[in-house]
Amino acid sequence: MSQTVILRGDSQRHFAKHLIEIAPTDAVVSIREANRSNDQNAKMWAMLSDISRAKPEGRKWNPETWKCAFMHVLGHQVKFCEGLDASGPFPLGFKSSRLTVRQMADLITCIQEYGDRHQIRWSDTDR
Repeated sequence: MSQTVILRGDSQRHFAKHLIEIAPTDAVVSIREANRSNDQNAKMWAMLSDISRAKPEGRKWNPETWKCAFMHVLGHQVKFCEGLDASGPFPLGFKSSRLTVRQMADLITCIQEYGDRHQIRWSDTDR
C-alpha cells in the first residue's frame, strides 16, 4: 500500500492520521514540504531568459548558467567530479526540480531583485 496525502486542510490531516493507524508494522511515513510548482518553474525560466537576453554586466550566460549563479547566491551547494577524459572537473547539482515551494519562491525573489537592479525588462507581465 502506498499513499500520498497533501495536507491542505483538516480532512486531509484526519485521513493521514487514519492511514497511520491502519498501517502495517514497519511501514514508513515521510513528511516533507511540497516541491516547487509548475507555475513557479515556468516563471523562473521566463525570468532567467529575460536576464540572459539583457546580458547585464556584460555577462553572456545562458539561462541555465544564470540559474546556477542564483542558486549559488542562495547557498545551494554543488560538487565537482573529475571528468573521464582528463578534461578537468565538471559540476553536479543545481537542480531546481528538487527545491521546495518556499525555496523556489526565494530563488524567484532573488532573480527578481537582481533583474530589477539591472533594469531587466520582464516579458512576463503578471509580475
